[in-house]
Amino acid sequence: MRRIAFSGTSPGSERRPRRRLLTVLAALSLPLAGLTGLAGSAGSAAASEPAAGTRTPAAADWTTVFKDDFNGAAGTGLNTADWLYDKGTGYSGGAANWGTGEIETSTDSTDNVYQDGSGHMVIKPVRDASGHWTSGRVETQRTDFAAPAGGQLQLSASLKQPDPASGLGYWPAFWAMGADARPTGATNWPSIGELDIMEDVNALSQHSTTFHCGQWAGECHDPDGISSGLQACAGCQSGYHTYSVIVDRTNASAEQLRFYLDGVQTFAVNQNEVSDATWKAAVDHGFFAIFDVAIGGSYPNKVCGCTSPSADISSGAGMSVDWFSADVSKS
Repeated sequence: MRRIAFSGTSPGSERRPRRRLLTVLAALSLPLAGLTGLAGSAGSAAASEPAAGTRTPAAADWTTVFKDDFNGAAGTGLNTADWLYDKGTGYSGGAANWGTGEIETSTDSTDNVYQDGSGHMVIKPVRDASGHWTSGRVETQRTDFAAPAGGQLQLSASLKQPDPASGLGYWPAFWAMGADARPTGATNWPSIGELDIMEDVNALSQHSTTFHCGQWAGECHDPDGISSGLQACAGCQSGYHTYSVIVDRTNASAEQLRFYLDGVQTFAVNQNEVSDATWKAAVDHGFFAIFDVAIGGSYPNKVCGCTSPSADISSGAGMSVDWFSADVSKS
């Protein structure tokens, strides 16, 4: 649910959940990296629930295809050979306010995105004297993170959620979109697939995971998506925790998405929950990863039942990312 792509002419076009609904430009659909916030969508069937204590496969089973430990000097930006900065309030040709109603402007300034000199990338939303918010949203340059046929893809990051004194309106997220979103400004969302791996809102120290696919108001229940809803995440604002998704294609007729917190499975979506064509269009291809901290928007508003951000919201509470990794397993 993080950033939903939706059409302004679709029924119920307000983003309810990694990421709730909003009236947008007619005929435009923007990905959500944040519709995950629903407290449980219609797609969250019992069949999707993981077995208690299920853990990710052993590290020896995986080959790392990309990793960043963010070891740059203090105050420096990211390596633009590996990362691109989203700037402004939406993709060119896409929906306004990233399709979610969030109010910040994304920049490439080290005021908003920087390496801290201790092995972390920090994304920090900042409010200026006039009340205008800036923040950061960065994507991997690579769009080819894919599970090979008969294999698996794992996208993981260790991060610490923002911990503002007053956080009504904070919306940190770690997510991925299908590669074909990039050349179209995500106007083909949600058909190209979105995996919301970690979203929290309003500084609740919780997290949600969501799968977006298919068509607006279709079998994937978008704009809400197939979602875990917000789940407990003890200590996620005070320490680093690892959030992961595995795209499992080891069985061509029973593919699966599995989401993990610190190696323990928290949610899953099975191929048979949607049509075969919808699944393949959303899953069986490359993805790019995204990190951002939004302010305000449909998901925080949905959860609080109010309009965010609050007047007393704290400025400058950053999300700190220790590392990001993409790994594949061929068997």
